[in-house]
Amino acid sequence: MRLHRLVAILLLLESRGKLKAKELAEALETSVRSIYRDVDTLAESGVPIVSAPGPSGGLSLMEGYTVDLKSLHNDDVVHLYLTGLGIYSGAGTESGHKLRSALLKLEKTLPDEYKPDLHKAKSRFYFDDTPWWRERPDAPCLETVRAALWKSHKLTIHYRKPGGELSIRDVRPYGLVVKQGEWYLAAYSEMVEEVRTFKCERISAAEQLEGGFEIPADFSLEHYWKGSNQSFKRSRQEREVYPVILRVKEPSVNLRNKLEILHTAWEQNTALLTVNMYGYEAACRDILELIGCGEVVAPEELRAFIKDKLDELRTFYGD
Repeated sequence: MRLHRLVAILLLLESRGKLKAKELAEALETSVRSIYRDVDTLAESGVPIVSAPGPSGGLSLMEGYTVDLKSLHNDDVVHLYLTGLGIYSGAGTESGHKLRSALLKLEKTLPDEYKPDLHKAKSRFYFDDTPWWRERPDAPCLETVRAALWKSHKLTIHYRKPGGELSIRDVRPYGLVVKQGEWYLAAYSEMVEEVRTFKCERISAAEQLEGGFEIPADFSLEHYWKGSNQSFKRSRQEREVYPVILRVKEPSVNLRNKLEILHTAWEQNTALLTVNMYGYEAACRDILELIGCGEVVAPEELRAFIKDKLDELRTFYGD
């Protein structure tokens, strides 16, 4: 964390010119004392930082001195920031190449004292965000979408709906969200005149349009995303309710985390869990994982399905 803070101090001083220690401490969520310790470390490493007293004073780099952090372009800084959030696009992608280039530039500006730690960290930690059994879905237009979002440009996107239908829409990108490695675009759709969520892997083509736009001052990406998630869950629950009653000896934490439990009742030493399995087909797909956890009491059609499956297994494994 301290290494990141040293880099951040250099970035802030080079980009803003002069900052008070208190402002740096607030920006980096640390104490003023820690900032002064970091400044001493940078000074000992040969970075000339000037401290000026008074209301208009603060910390700054000596006039005429540069640590060459300006060689990092805006896109480089954005990619570094995204990486700090745990958002990484993979070494084989355009974003991955940009990120690697930005990190190489940044390494050259670090004090020599900290370079061994950086090389050690690189050799002993590896971040692999790819799933075990399938490749991460490709989002071919992600860079175009990112650029339009950053520059507040409108987009024309070719978007394929879950059912396969293709539509062309003009949108104003308001924000990007990453959930479990998949990218989602929150954008104002001019066709329906409201903010909608688009899964980036379904955007097959994207083109920036001339002219910019302003995101409404009262729009919060975080609030929109959380609210849309809750609305989605509610709509799914309202449309897809298929109650299944399970009899189990003791509902473990792991079992509770797997299931949407609607109701719990106790019958002597066993628990009767009423769980939502969203539909008969979904229940048939998922119920076999729960066979060893307890007994399906109802509905009868699901019990019959389990009996048939168990008969098949006995046939397969019988003498």
